[in-house]
Parts: sequence; structure tokens; C-alpha cells
Amino acid sequence: MSNFAIQPCPPGSLPEVKLITGRSFGDARGTFSEVFKLSAFRDGGMAFQPVQQNRSFSLPRFTLRGLHFQRPPHAQAKLVRCLTGAIFDVAVDLRRGSPSYGTWVGARLEPGGAQLFVPKGYAHGFCTLLPETTVEYLVDAEYAAESDGGVAWDDPEIAVDWPAPHDQVVLSDKDGRQPKLAALGEIFVYEQQEEKPA
Repeated sequence: MSNFAIQPCPPGSLPEVKLITGRSFGDARGTFSEVFKLSAFRDGGMAFQPVQQNRSFSLPRFTLRGLHFQRPPHAQAKLVRCLTGAIFDVAVDLRRGSPSYGTWVGARLEPGGAQLFVPKGYAHGFCTLLPETTVEYLVDAEYAAESDGGVAWDDPEIAVDWPAPHDQVVLSDKDGRQPKLAALGEIFVYEQQEEKPA
């Protein structure tokens, strides 16, 4: 029996984005849980092998980081979890030709709760819901500055329903200047999966 439950992120319009919940084992000392297990992810249909671990700490509530991605050949898949505080975590489909191009899904992540898997071809971002929030994520490609990219967090074409008043969002200068979706051009291409014969 796997210690992980893997399911599409609600509302389910982007089935490649997964919510991953691990089992926790506790006793008088506290708890233990597996955070990542290669075989479980492969069994869940995700060819994800992390090579870098990142961590961010955000002091104020409503800090918004994103929406970020890396261009090929350094595109990254991410496994995101919250260590302290809470976040609203978002993935946006950037694959040209995808029936869900420009569509987003989001989930609340808290310490000890679910993780969000964001595949290649998607932008990722999050908004902190509490002060002093720490987020950690594994990626399957190392950071490459020349491939760094982003899309505007408040692009009306994407229309992410961020759980923060727009005038209270705390942004970096860089994230405040990201381009709109319409200006990105073709970065990722949708490759339709062939159905396997029964």
C-alpha cells in the first residue's frame, strides 16, 4: 500500500497538475511522513526526478511570488509544499495548442498537508495567506537564469482568483513587470497523449 494519495488538483480542469497527500505516522514523540518517493511518483504516472531543492520565506501576509517558469531546455517540474504559515498555490497551463491553454488551478497548502505537483509547461506562483510563511519545493532541472520567465500575476486573460485584495499584494519589482499571456509567444507546445489500447 502506497503512503501517497495522488489526484488531480480541484477543480480538475488540469489533470496533469496533482495534489499529493502523504500518510503521517504518529506516536508520543510526534509524527513521521514520507515527502517524496520516486517509485510512488512513477506509479502515479509522474516521471519526476528532483535535482534541486528551493526554499522561500515570506515575512508579510499576501506576499505573491509568480507567476514563474523556466523556458526549454531548462523547463522545470515542481513539487511544492508549505512548511510554515499557509499559501494559495497556483499553476497555469502555458502549452500552446492545449485545450486548457491559459487555464489555472489553485489549492491551499498548509504544513503537514498536501503538496502540489506542477509539470513542465506550466507557470507557477503562490500568495501567502499568513505572515512568516515558508515554502519549499523540489525541481527536476537546475535554475538557469537565461531561461527564467514569467507572466503577469493579474493578467485578466488568466484571471486567477487570488485570495488577497489587489492593493495589499506584496510583489517584487520583477513580478510587477511580467508580461501578459498574449505577449509570451510560443514557449511550450502541447503534445496530445495517445490513448493506450485496452
